[in-house]
Amino acid sequence: MSRKVVRTSKFRHVFGQALKADQCYDDIRISQMTWDSNFCSVNPKFVAMIVDASGGGAFIVLPLSKTGRIDMSLPTVCGHTGPVLDIEFCPHNDNIIASGSEDCSVMIWEIPDGGLISPLKDPVVKLDGHSKRVGILSWHPTAHNVLMSAGCDNVVILWNVVHGEAVVRIDSVHTDLIYSACWNRNGSQILTSCKDKKLRVLDPRKGSVICEKDKPHEGSRPVRAVFVSDGKILTTGFSRMSERQVALWDPKNFGEPLTLQELDTSSGVLLPFFDPDTGIVYLCGKGDSSIRYFEVTDEAPYVHYLSMYSSKESQKGMGYMPKRGLEVNKCEIARFYKLHERKCEPIVMTVPRKSDLFQEDLYPDTIGPEPSVEADDWFSGKNGAPILISLKDGFVATTKNKEFKVIKSLMATTSSSLSNRQSDSVDVQTLQALQNEVKELREMVEQLTQRVSELESK
Repeated sequence: MSRKVVRTSKFRHVFGQALKADQCYDDIRISQMTWDSNFCSVNPKFVAMIVDASGGGAFIVLPLSKTGRIDMSLPTVCGHTGPVLDIEFCPHNDNIIASGSEDCSVMIWEIPDGGLISPLKDPVVKLDGHSKRVGILSWHPTAHNVLMSAGCDNVVILWNVVHGEAVVRIDSVHTDLIYSACWNRNGSQILTSCKDKKLRVLDPRKGSVICEKDKPHEGSRPVRAVFVSDGKILTTGFSRMSERQVALWDPKNFGEPLTLQELDTSSGVLLPFFDPDTGIVYLCGKGDSSIRYFEVTDEAPYVHYLSMYSSKESQKGMGYMPKRGLEVNKCEIARFYKLHERKCEPIVMTVPRKSDLFQEDLYPDTIGPEPSVEADDWFSGKNGAPILISLKDGFVATTKNKEFKVIKSLMATTSSSLSNRQSDSVDVQTLQALQNEVKELREMVEQLTQRVSELESK
């Protein structure tokens, strides 16, 4: 009688690999703030990292191709008066990024194509509404220009970024510090974890609690939570004995977890990244030197350990590339941007396949950059399912980036900064062309000096 010993899974042999040194971003002073956010955000155009800055808060934004040693004099985004705690690129416009800071404000920035050529101090929009530092930001997955922020004042605010106004303010639900806040797949629900040891599923427009779970993990250290497939919830936390745990919950029956597994006794908070296309969740611990990955399925024990990527150096933060930024011809199913003390190192997760053809089972249609509903419609009650795209020929943007317009009558300061930026756009193009010419001339001079030295040696 044959007995099935190993569970069959196409992701059983997924392996992680760090890119070579010349494909890393070197000599970057990553922020020393003791805050449990990712410190890094990435999209198919740019990688952004929070850096150390004297007299305020700053982060750098680099084009993905600008690898190697990064010059100390590189311009930064430096409009905050306190340290930056969280940054996140807009999923519908690769040039727009939001930042939250210790100065209690949220700022929206527009990054020019090709990256910054001078320090960026004036945001497109400044959102003031929190009374304490803002540590969590999350863009709505399907609604255009809707941003969620959570601060140390225990308040969650939903912003209509275009109007620069706080439309929904959830201030009576959380009694203590909010550890994490995220959207479900179509943005019709919000999931939060809190220091009061409660996990809550909220109706974002009403600000009311749909369901909650008391003490998902017995320990007192921070809990992280994300929505996974079929509306289930995956949490990471600590036991009474400070062992790290991962658990899966069904919100329809919050009594007992579907599964609860103990991992190890490290002290770092586990940051979960869930890929809805493959059903894989990646757990990256702050201060760890490894990334564990699990497959979430419908069969017990529901969360199946796959493998672990290990390295020598610990991570201070982690960026996660959206699916449309991956190289599908190399069977790449995830790419992380790991922050070290002084550099950023891309790590690629690959499924080994012999064929060079497009692997349809690895790349189902995935969420694209097109929003399915506008901010005003969403706030008035309309939900929109994600608009999916195929990665068969590698993702190519067929539509122009959703233009980021601000209602000028509501925000005089914003309109002036935008008009200045538009008048500067021609100068920027001219400057970039001149920089390219200078670069070519330098290369020619180097070749000539090399030739001269060769002739002299002969």
